[in-house]
Amino acid sequence: MAGTLPRYAWYGDDFTGSTDTLSVLAEGGRKALLFLRIPTSEQLARTGDLDALGIAGATRAMAPEAMAAELDPAGGFLAGLGIGLLHYKCCSTFDSAPHLGSIGAAVRALQPHFTNTLLPIIGGQPNLGRYCLFGNLFAAAGTGGTVHRIDRHPTMSVHPATPMGEADLRLHLAAQGLGAVGLVDYRSYGDPDGLAARLAESTGSLLFDIARIEDLAVAGRAIAARAALAPMLVVGPSSVAQALAGTPLLGRSGEARAAATPKPAGPVLALVGSLSPVTRAQVEAASGYARIAVDPARLLGERGYAAALRNEARRLLGEGDVMLVTDRPAGAPGDTASVAKATGELLRAIVAEAAIGRLVVAGGDTSTLAVRMLDIWGLSHRAALVPGAPLCLAHSDDPRLDGIEMVLKGGQMGPPDFFTLVAGR
Repeated sequence: MAGTLPRYAWYGDDFTGSTDTLSVLAEGGRKALLFLRIPTSEQLARTGDLDALGIAGATRAMAPEAMAAELDPAGGFLAGLGIGLLHYKCCSTFDSAPHLGSIGAAVRALQPHFTNTLLPIIGGQPNLGRYCLFGNLFAAAGTGGTVHRIDRHPTMSVHPATPMGEADLRLHLAAQGLGAVGLVDYRSYGDPDGLAARLAESTGSLLFDIARIEDLAVAGRAIAARAALAPMLVVGPSSVAQALAGTPLLGRSGEARAAATPKPAGPVLALVGSLSPVTRAQVEAASGYARIAVDPARLLGERGYAAALRNEARRLLGEGDVMLVTDRPAGAPGDTASVAKATGELLRAIVAEAAIGRLVVAGGDTSTLAVRMLDIWGLSHRAALVPGAPLCLAHSDDPRLDGIEMVLKGGQMGPPDFFTLVAGR
């Protein structure tokens, strides 16, 4: 039998974002575990008491039909555990489109399992430089960078799979099938009683502005009060977990976990699949790594190329830290999912043969598809590293992988010296 089960759970649309929510919870003193698929009864029994339970998915890179097939059983499983609030964790940039990673498709699959007639949507996550004002989303370009409206953001406006062409999240989500989306603008937080009264009468989708950290607590209390009436689905980034801190759904903070980041116990292997300018600048600033360029076209089409890369990585890991960097040469294939899968297969082969102290994967789709190919069933929080990219511990039935340290980083996350920090230098 499992220990005490939580009232709050989250389903992440990719692995990097899922670990950010794990970090928010753990650093607030809550015991949380992130499963990489729907857990078995045996795995659930091994967790003990939990304050929060997560499932990391890959829905951000899926078509709506595939999303429904993935999310419907997950929603049924979590509802069957008695979860009072399910947080569908999307990217803080709301990176999605009607045909790919549709948040509307996610809601259609999950909401039948959670009967509350209100669908709160939290816009913004200030600690990551994401802000929602009068329904419009803004995001910093890199840690501490210039803040841009999302449809003018230097990366997200030209994202290769889901470019953000609309800053008003009400319109962005309506295009994905959510219909008319109401708005709680930031001025409402000056009247908490009035906000609570409004939520008590509201139905349908309701977007919450988040301009400041202080806005989260007011929104969270009002949402938790409405969730007490019936099981609820909430959409948003990790700021949903921040908003619910201190409410009955998450309780008061336990002992905060602010342990210093340990040094890696062996060589660091970094796989960089992100094409984000932020990540590419971090690669250029990295020192102490032997770099191996990975040509996606050759990886997909040339027999023997993957084996040569694997052998080179294994040799170099015997000497120190190694970084595999996916190139985007002229004529590279546009099928990013196939490239991410192929790099995942390469990563699995390297990890099976080489002793690694710490594994780092950069890129949302790359992290999700690559880590899914490893024989790992769960992740727990090890220590804070940088906002949005914590140090985690892997749980596996394979002794080579059980307890290995992992960092999963989205393209926009981390300071310029990220790869130097993660190597403990």
